[in-house]
Amino acid sequence: MIARRHQVALALTALLASAAACQARDPGAAEPPGRPAPPAARGFTLVATGDILPHTGIIDRARFDAGGTGYDFRPMFAGAEPVVARADLALCHMGTVYGANGAYTGYPSFTSPPEIADALAATGYDGCATASDHSLDDGAAGVQRTLDALDGAGVRHAGTARTEAEGNSVTLLRAGPAKVAHLAYTYGTNGHPLPQGQPWTVNLLDGNRIVADAKAARKAGADVVVVSVHWGTEWQDAPDDRQLTLARTLTASRTDGRPDIDLILGTHAHVPQAYEKVNGTWVVFGLGDQIAGEMSGNQGVRDARGNQSTVARFTFAPPARPGGRWEVRRAEFVPQMFDIDAGRLVDLDEAIAQGAGVAGVRDRIRQVVLSRGAAKNGLVMGR
Repeated sequence: MIARRHQVALALTALLASAAACQARDPGAAEPPGRPAPPAARGFTLVATGDILPHTGIIDRARFDAGGTGYDFRPMFAGAEPVVARADLALCHMGTVYGANGAYTGYPSFTSPPEIADALAATGYDGCATASDHSLDDGAAGVQRTLDALDGAGVRHAGTARTEAEGNSVTLLRAGPAKVAHLAYTYGTNGHPLPQGQPWTVNLLDGNRIVADAKAARKAGADVVVVSVHWGTEWQDAPDDRQLTLARTLTASRTDGRPDIDLILGTHAHVPQAYEKVNGTWVVFGLGDQIAGEMSGNQGVRDARGNQSTVARFTFAPPARPGGRWEVRRAEFVPQMFDIDAGRLVDLDEAIAQGAGVAGVRDRIRQVVLSRGAAKNGLVMGR
């Protein structure tokens, strides 16, 4: 994996310092990550972030940051590096496919520079969900280029495939002492049909299939099963009925009393949505857009929520007995925004500490994230 670099562009994007010792705080206050468990009972920490959508302005910025030759996305992601790099396992959502030979486009059909894969590796990501409504914007060739680039950067992937064997395989990642299966699915592909004879190219959202895949992942050796779902209604803060129904279905599935799915991570809505513990399992209904250009909502006017997101951070503890469930012992969210003018990802709590006037943005995100009662189940705002 490419060496991780730490870059500071502006005061807004100053990187996080190492967290101080844990202190008891209320759910509305930022909390540092907890201390590692003793070696004999070591768990792991997983972080996940939202949609990466390189609009034309994002591509132009990466070219500028590269000095006009090539594309450098690393400075954009630098604000996330302190949180991402400290995790045992870090997952992103790559919302677009990669193009070739400089033929890169933004909305509505995305083909992004493959240099993004290098930036993901440099930031500390271990794997990415690649199933989205834009997975087939450039057909099977786009899928091929994207997965080839991620492989070349040492970043694992789930949700799309180049071959039938790959489509039927389980993405298993190491997180400290645990094996974590990462599964990913999308509600659709914006009307693009699956390539003829290649139905395995993109994983489409189907509750029965997800449960079957989760059971297969467990049989393949997964201690923890994480499911990324590209779902929801765009620009809607609240999860829609389909999200709520599917979340209940997936979290209710059990084998020998043990849940088949341990964590659900949602993307697609362009705005942060609530976190909620459903049937004893954490569900992030929407992480929001981590990297995106200027966004227009349903009314056709700029909607700043499209550049707001959270980092989900879950610390898992090992089972109390052999074959038991790895339990989430700490659940956190870290509010972020993408500063379009600076072309940088901003940790909002850090920016506020430096005097930036973004407390209202952070507070709005916190209100939405906690809107379904997650605080009573222990979710706190981290840093």
